[in-house]
Amino acid sequence: MVPVEYYFILSALLFFIGVFGFITRRNLIAMLISIELVLNAVDINFAAFNRLLFPTELEGFFMTLFSIGVSAAESAVAIAIIINVYRNFHSDSVEAISNMKN
Repeated sequence: MVPVEYYFILSALLFFIGVFGFITRRNLIAMLISIELVLNAVDINFAAFNRLLFPTELEGFFMTLFSIGVSAAESAVAIAIIINVYRNFHSDSVEAISNMKN
């Protein structure tokens, strides 16, 4: 069995990589991928805390599955918005969105 602390370390690494990627990138797709890394870190924490605090119950795992479903829906909507921005401005950078101001 893998110790629970390793899951927390992996989750922290994913979270900080995601935050760093979100702050430093100017490409909308790269920013979306960074947000997904942060959400995956949260999912790992749900499962790890469930295993640590309530090893016989499955609430953390069900919450993780629900969160994965919400993340998939969020990604689909975000990609649709990014495609629409690209069609209108022929760019996928954050600066293209600032052109939408009237």
